[in-house]
Amino acid sequence: MWETEGLQTLGIVVIVCASLKLLHLLGLISFSEDSVEDELELSAARHRPEALEQLEAQTRFSRKELQILYRGFKNECPSGVVNEDTFKEIYSQFFPQGDASTYAHFLFDAFDTDHNGSVSFEDFVMGLSILLRGTVQEKLNWAFNLYDINKDGYITKEEMLDIIKSIYDMMGKCTYPTLKEETPRQHVEIFFQKMDKNRDGVVTIDEFIDCCQNDENIMKSMQLFENVI
Repeated sequence: MWETEGLQTLGIVVIVCASLKLLHLLGLISFSEDSVEDELELSAARHRPEALEQLEAQTRFSRKELQILYRGFKNECPSGVVNEDTFKEIYSQFFPQGDASTYAHFLFDAFDTDHNGSVSFEDFVMGLSILLRGTVQEKLNWAFNLYDINKDGYITKEEMLDIIKSIYDMMGKCTYPTLKEETPRQHVEIFFQKMDKNRDGVVTIDEFIDCCQNDENIMKSMQLFENVI
């Protein structure tokens, strides 16, 4: 059985890795900047992204990085938005050995901050900015929001179990040793007891952040993907 630290690190790393899968799919390093600014003036039938200046002020990406990100996003999503089915299709390509649909659903909800059923370029870069360039507090806030499936401000055991099971389902045959059916729940029980300090049956944002910040493995995992673009 994995040690509890392995489970903790897995959950945090997969969140960041998942965003990198999107970057890889978009082929961001292969696009030029030509006419990107002109392309931001989209027709009324498309989603109109915010001006580069505004996004530059709201994120930790430079103007050049935003241009490259937008070119990649637009090539894959000409309408200017991504729906959940597209999100699931993206992750099925990168995790063919498992079932990524449930985790893609949870991740889509985390990126879809206004809960309108689509992820715009603004949603994408705002989330990506936090995951890749944000402070530890910002990254953990984002991760907490992912685990807090019903967005009531608390993480329950069942919510944590749903996320962890979706990660194992996505990894499929890549998990070693092969997991028994009850293993994810056993791991969640151990991890939850460590986080739920006042034993009230739920994990608050403060408990979540405090536990993660005091875990060396999680802190190291959150630094692995800084400045990848």
